[in-house]
Amino acid sequence: MKNDILWAPDEEAFTESGLARFAKACGFDPRGYTDLHRWSVSDPGAFWSALWDFADVLGEKGDVFFVPDEAAWMTGARFFPDAQLNLVENLLRGPVAEVAVYEVLEGGAQRAITRAELRQCVGRVAYGLRSQGVMPGDRVAGVMPNTIDGLVAAQAALSIGAVWTSCSPDFGTAAIVDRIGQVDPKILFAAPRYRYGGKNHDIGARIADVMAQMPSVEALVLSGEGDVPAVSSVAMDAFGQESELEFARLPFDHPAYILYTSGTTGAPKAIVHRAGGVLLQHLKEHILHGDVRLGDKVIWYTNTAWMMYHWMMSALGAGAAIVLYDGAPILKKDEGLDPSPLWNLAEKIGVTHLGTSPKYLATLAAEDYAPGKRHDLSALRSLLVCGAPTLPHQFDWVYQAIKRDMVFSSISGGTEILGSFLIGSPLHPVRRGQLTVKALGHAVDVLDDRNAPCIGRRGDLVCTEPFPSMPLTFWGEGGDQRYLDTYFADRAEIWTHGDVAELTHTGGGYVHGRSDNTLKPGGVRIGISEIYAVCETYPELDDFLVFGASHEGDEEVVLCLKPTEGSEITADLVKRIRGHIRTAASPRHVPARVHLVSDVPYTINGKRVEGAARTTVAGGQVKNLGSIANPDCLEQYKSLRRENTL
Repeated sequence: MKNDILWAPDEEAFTESGLARFAKACGFDPRGYTDLHRWSVSDPGAFWSALWDFADVLGEKGDVFFVPDEAAWMTGARFFPDAQLNLVENLLRGPVAEVAVYEVLEGGAQRAITRAELRQCVGRVAYGLRSQGVMPGDRVAGVMPNTIDGLVAAQAALSIGAVWTSCSPDFGTAAIVDRIGQVDPKILFAAPRYRYGGKNHDIGARIADVMAQMPSVEALVLSGEGDVPAVSSVAMDAFGQESELEFARLPFDHPAYILYTSGTTGAPKAIVHRAGGVLLQHLKEHILHGDVRLGDKVIWYTNTAWMMYHWMMSALGAGAAIVLYDGAPILKKDEGLDPSPLWNLAEKIGVTHLGTSPKYLATLAAEDYAPGKRHDLSALRSLLVCGAPTLPHQFDWVYQAIKRDMVFSSISGGTEILGSFLIGSPLHPVRRGQLTVKALGHAVDVLDDRNAPCIGRRGDLVCTEPFPSMPLTFWGEGGDQRYLDTYFADRAEIWTHGDVAELTHTGGGYVHGRSDNTLKPGGVRIGISEIYAVCETYPELDDFLVFGASHEGDEEVVLCLKPTEGSEITADLVKRIRGHIRTAASPRHVPARVHLVSDVPYTINGKRVEGAARTTVAGGQVKNLGSIANPDCLEQYKSLRRENTL
């Protein structure tokens, strides 16, 4: 429908954008995305080879681009079996005098370094790693803030063929050990102090506890001020020496990163990602779907543990500078909340691509903070969000409060593919509430209960053809089998992603939430995103959580409400919310139980943990409290009883 179009590309996009130029180079009309996408998944070797050439990847490609496996079509397929490359070599190339990285701290301090200076820093630390005996395949870990030091440590490890894995410094001891402790790192980079939310945090004792539980670590390298008691260490400034930067070119499938699942249902799974798959996936997303160009400036608000940190780092390979912001995106001050930090830096630096979360946008709207009216955002061409479903009314708000002349891309994928299945496009209109297109190279579909593809109906999001950024394995004993059990147990040789989604006749789609958060009151499958969409419209609500609870052989909907400061959750308000849910969604979405809570559980990466609340209310034990940022709030959920509903 035309009236749901909020933005449309101009004619120049069909000649000048990276996606248009790639389509033409491959013999396709830039206005015929459907044909281009069909080709990208039906002839994967040709597509990914064409992308390699278009992005001018450094390395030896080899003569074979794709090797199918008829017995295991997805899990047995191989891409570029004869290739040799280095991920960081492709990120650090480019004009040496151009700024590569801007670092902005919460207090406002800012510095920038050029590509030549970044290469020099990486070369020095890489020398230090080699001097410590680090070899290709060895793991190097970080507990680092989002600073230049953290970036240098990661890139130095990758440059010599080591495998990088990281946690954010706000993770607790158990959360760190549960993750990087699995993979036996040889070197640990850490920052004993960091600043967040107006407070200075000293985690030196925590790093000491981590070291005591990770005997594999042979050297501790410290960034910034502070120390780690009773543990020998070396300052990062003194680690290594000036040295010519050399890149270890290794096979396409050589491991580069280990990332971790949220771990709320058990120990976090350690997902091993291959260097070549990460590089091609990210270059495709930046250059083609994001239209990132030489000289652009890209930021995603993230920490060093989240997949979007690694994604943002790869924008260097598209010729862009990246912006590292370390601190809180919204500051608490005596006069109230200050949402300006990201917009201040966007204005000052001239950010072209800014990534954040729907929750952040909802907070801005609740604070009546309109960035477009307070800041010069003339350089901004693209706003991106992920991490949770973006609600339709948020699309309206973005174009009213931030900027009309830009692409707004709600994207969806995951840590397990280090990229997106549904993504934005410079050649397609932005439609209210929709993710714009299926990503090139991904045979995305939605299957219903019959395992039949469907349009306009909800089902399981799947991918039916192989792609290079599929995980290499899960780390540890039985990792291959655990990987297969996670994504291919439901459907043999079809990737089942775990999201409830819906594709549209326009070529886009919606992601309604995780499959394990789907509710079935009365045996009818419903999603929780519609309930969240209603709750978002009430200023009296600071936060909310929806999950299912068993009752008399059925499942009923439970809604927990956290009031905003100074607001009261009255019986009349609850009645209005229930009525609104009934009309906006359906009678089956109406919660049978409504409870008042003081907080909502979140993962340490900022996602609501419906499953933890559900388990707690049912009297069970959450398996991995270390993955929850605020586990103490679950104590209140133990006392939520059906007879005490509002």
